[in-house]
Amino acid sequence: MKKVLSACAIACTLSLTAPSIQADTLTFGLVPQQSAKKLARLWTPIFNYLSAKTGDTIRFSTARDIPTFEKRLLAGDYDVAYMNPYHFTVFNKTPGYQAIARQKNKRIKGIMVVRKDSLLAQLNELDNKTLAFPSPAAFAASVLPRAKMELDGINITPKYVSSHDSVYLNVAKGLFPAGGGVMRTFNNTAPEVREQLRVLWTTPAYTPHAIAVHPRVNADAVERLVNALLAMNDDPEGQKLLKTVNFKGIEAAKNSDWDDVRALNIKLLDPLLATQGK
Repeated sequence: MKKVLSACAIACTLSLTAPSIQADTLTFGLVPQQSAKKLARLWTPIFNYLSAKTGDTIRFSTARDIPTFEKRLLAGDYDVAYMNPYHFTVFNKTPGYQAIARQKNKRIKGIMVVRKDSLLAQLNELDNKTLAFPSPAAFAASVLPRAKMELDGINITPKYVSSHDSVYLNVAKGLFPAGGGVMRTFNNTAPEVREQLRVLWTTPAYTPHAIAVHPRVNADAVERLVNALLAMNDDPEGQKLLKTVNFKGIEAAKNSDWDDVRALNIKLLDPLLATQGK
C-alpha cells in the first residue's frame, strides 16, 4: 500500500510540474489599405475565430498609414502581418518575416479607376495629370501602374492620400481624374462610392499579399496558426468569414513564392532600410 501511495504521489507531482502547451498573445498587423475602423470591423471576427481555434490570443493592429506600417514592420512591431508583395520581399530580409500563407488561387493586379462619366478611355490619356495613390510603396495600387506609365513615357504627378478607400473617394468626388487601387479593396469600398467609378486599366498579375510571421514567434504557435488558417477553407464558419474580406480561400506559402516580385528589383524602400540602426 505504501508503494502504491508513493507511486501516486510521484505521479501527482509529475503532473503538476510537467510542461503544458503555452498559449501566446500575437499582434497581427494589417496593411492599412482601408481605414482602421473598417479593417477592425472586417478582421476582428476572423482573429476571434483564429484565437478560438489556436488557443492563442490574436490581437488586431494596423497603422495610421502605409509609411507608418512600413516603419513598424522594419522595427518588428508585429508578430504576424498581412503585407503587400513588395513589403514581403523587403521585410523578409530585414527583420526576417517568414511567409506562412496567402490568398488561395489568387494573383494580385493593380487597377486605375476613373469616374463612370469620365471621358478617359486609355492609360496614355493620363499624361500630365495629377493622380491619386495610396502610398509610394503600395505594390499593385501604386508601384505597378506608375512603373508602367514611366515606361510608356506617361508623365504624371502622384499624390499620396494614405489608403485605397481615400483614392476611390477622391476620384469619385472629382478631386483627381484617376487613382490606383486593387480589385479586392475596390469591391470592398462603400457601394455609393464604387458605383460612381469604373476600371480604366489593369496591371499584369503577381503573387498576392503575404501572411508572414516574425522570427521570434515560436514554432508551435506558428504551426497552430497555419493549421487554423488552412482549416477555414473547409469550415462553413471560416468560409463565411473569408468571404467578408473577399478571400476565396487560404493556402500555405513559402518565401520563394514572391520571386516574381523580387525580379522587379524595386528599390523604393531602400532609404527606409538605410535608417536602421541610426
